[in-house]
Amino acid sequence: MKAGLIGTGAIANKHALAYRNIGFKLVACSNKTESRGREFAERWSAEFVPNTGDLCRYPGLDFVDVCTFPDSHLEPVEICASIGRPVQLQKPIATNLKDARRMIDAARKAGIKLCVMSQHRFDDATLFLKRALPAGRLGKLLQADAYVKWFRSDEYYSRPIKGSWHTEGGGALINQAIHQVDILLHLMGPVTQVSGVWQLGARHKIESEDVVNGLLSYQSGATGVIQAATAFWPGYTERIEIHGTKGTAIISGDRLTTWDVLEDEEANAADPAPMEVSTTESGSSDPMAISVTTFERQFLDFAEAIRTGREPLVNGEEGYRALELVLAVYEACRKGRPVSLHSGI
Repeated sequence: MKAGLIGTGAIANKHALAYRNIGFKLVACSNKTESRGREFAERWSAEFVPNTGDLCRYPGLDFVDVCTFPDSHLEPVEICASIGRPVQLQKPIATNLKDARRMIDAARKAGIKLCVMSQHRFDDATLFLKRALPAGRLGKLLQADAYVKWFRSDEYYSRPIKGSWHTEGGGALINQAIHQVDILLHLMGPVTQVSGVWQLGARHKIESEDVVNGLLSYQSGATGVIQAATAFWPGYTERIEIHGTKGTAIISGDRLTTWDVLEDEEANAADPAPMEVSTTESGSSDPMAISVTTFERQFLDFAEAIRTGREPLVNGEEGYRALELVLAVYEACRKGRPVSLHSGI
């Protein structure tokens, strides 16, 4: 597969490394800051293309990978749709639902595949729970929580666009914890109502939240909590905890670290829980201290979707649902009352 990449910041290096590992070819890249774009191009043996539109239309690409801030995703998606080229977006899909819906509609109309990065769906722990929960191994699901108590330095937020509502769409929840938001939805199904409280700029000089707490009501009847922060030094490994009538599962970082389930071992010997107690991969204090393996898995899934015509595991609609939940928590925080979700996707 031949890829073109828009945006050459830190996460783009993870993408480029993953492409190299799985045999994809990074052909061309683009960046608004020419010096940074050319440096990235030289590092990864790609051609630098100054203009976003020219990158989207670069001959021979199998897809375009967009690693820019979410407020600038719409233009490349619409260009790619106009020429029938698949496109992949770094999370979140957008900063608002209107733009997210426009991208989904453009991709649908053009018949192109649209993918949103959510690589933790491809962790062994998530893959296992996606089989185990529908099989009833935890019994009736009662509670599903996510805790993302991370730390980011003042240097991380030194650029005015970081933590801004316009460019990034918010703070800790939409940028750091959206992965866990997506995993909760992926494993537990839709959320119907949220409540929330936040602290805006509690630790950092940003306009959005660096501490937020949300209460979730799932369509299934289960309840949940999501806590997200970038203010808690030195930063702690993120967790997802799922409790059912038969037991508890906990994912720490990218690994299943707890599987306390009644009478499970003999009944499910053919699909044992992939328990790990070794060091987890986590971006709790360093945004780049994350494994590249699941990036590789998601890229391979997207490539297979392009080849076969099926939907990628994380398509535009899935990205929309995660964004919808994040924005509902923000609305609940602003209004000081519960907010209901009615996804039209």
